[in-house]
Amino acid sequence: MAAKLDYRWHLRTVMAERGMFATTDLIEPLARRGIRLSSSQVYRLVVERPERLSLKILMALCDILDCAMDQLIEPAAAGKTPSSTKKAVGGEAGLGDLRPKRARIHGVERS
Repeated sequence: MAAKLDYRWHLRTVMAERGMFATTDLIEPLARRGIRLSSSQVYRLVVERPERLSLKILMALCDILDCAMDQLIEPAAAGKTPSSTKKAVGGEAGLGDLRPKRARIHGVERS
């Protein structure tokens, strides 16, 4: 059976590396390249993992961010991606020893 493929979308990370922290920072550069997207469409493009993406938009993003496609799209094995699994509040990965410890009360008799 063939391996199932998936991908990770790194647009937000690449934008941050270039000093672009607001999703609306892409609206004008995209418009200059003939791509007119609303602020909500750009927001979804940055924040969510796109299921479909036109090559024209992908090429414009690479041009705007001066990056290659493999910096935006990372091939990955199918399965649970970090963004697809929901975690409980405070259950984020990487907290390590920062999780609160259960309180233990000493000197009180239980009845």
